[in-house]
Order: sequence, then C-alpha cells, then structure tokens
Amino acid sequence: MALSSSYTLAFAKLGEFFGKIRDGQAPDQFSTQLLKDLGYKSNNHRAYIPILKSLGFLTSDGKPTSRYIDYRDHSRSKEIMADAIKEAYSDIFLIKEHPSASDKATIEGKFKSFHNASDNVSKIMTNTFYALLALADLNSKTPPTANKNETTNIETEVVTPASFNQAPGLHYNIQVHLPATKDIEVYNAIFKSLREHLF
Repeated sequence: MALSSSYTLAFAKLGEFFGKIRDGQAPDQFSTQLLKDLGYKSNNHRAYIPILKSLGFLTSDGKPTSRYIDYRDHSRSKEIMADAIKEAYSDIFLIKEHPSASDKATIEGKFKSFHNASDNVSKIMTNTFYALLALADLNSKTPPTANKNETTNIETEVVTPASFNQAPGLHYNIQVHLPATKDIEVYNAIFKSLREHLF
C-alpha cells in the first residue's frame, strides 16, 4: 500500500525533465546544483528531487539507483516508469488498473482523503501523477523470466572407458532453481559456472 505525497507545481515540465535524465549520464549524486545545470532553476523545480526519490530513482541521500540507470535505456524507459509509478502510487492502481482522464476526480479524492490534503494540494498531486503517467506504458510486457519455482533439468552422462563397456553407466539428473530476475547476466553467470564445473 503506497501513495506518494511528492508533488510539484511545475508538473508540466516533468516530461522534459525525465527526457534529460534519460539522455544524460547518471551522476554520482543528484543535487540541486545538477538540477540547475539541467536548466531547472525555479524553487518549484526543486520538488523534482523528492519525486525521483519516491519513484525509486534515487536513494534517500540522492544517489541514482539501478532504476535510474535502467531508465536511460530508451527501449525500456516507459516500462521502467510504469513499474515505478505502480510502486509509488499502488493505492491508485487498486482503484483503477489503467487510470484515464475520466478517473481524475476519483484520484483527486483519494489524494485528499489519504493525505488529508487541501483541495488545491490534492489537485496538484493528481496533476503530478498524470504527468508521470503520460511517461509510462502500463501495457508493456516484460520478457518472461524464470519463475522462482521453475526448474531447469540438465542431464549429463558419465561414459565409462571402452574396456568397461559391459559395466552399467552412471546417469545424473541435476535440477537448477533459477532466481526470478530481469538481469540476463545472472543467468549467464549460472550457466557459465555449470559448464565449467560439469562438462
């Protein structure tokens, strides 16, 4: 259960701002100075940093997370944003799986009651949410990865020397429980290790 309380009066510029994040390098730490260097010098723009934190793009001390890094991949940025807002605004998605403009009043009411916010603040929170929603693809399909309960069977046989052809051979059935992850390098490392130690 979550409903981010971060909002900005400069919500109309969020699309442009996230575009600059996507196109630039990830800093060691995201500061207000970097915000100014990107061209966002207004006090209203400072709220972008708490928004990045609420979306899981930055740690509490302002360091970019793996989500920040992943967002820089243009082919996945909308999918990454969808994951981020579903996490930061999960209470909204309990009400409506695919929020649209027609749900704006309902969502505004949710912000108002959840955060005990004024009409004006709840409206700005709602506008911030919709500005982020426009950057996400809620219908994106994540490539299938191994389920935690999935097993992969790898069969190997130990072949006996020719002089022992009459002796029974040994047969191994190895089950590998693969972790659920989107990082292909994890699977590459697992199978590389299997290849080195088994074959």
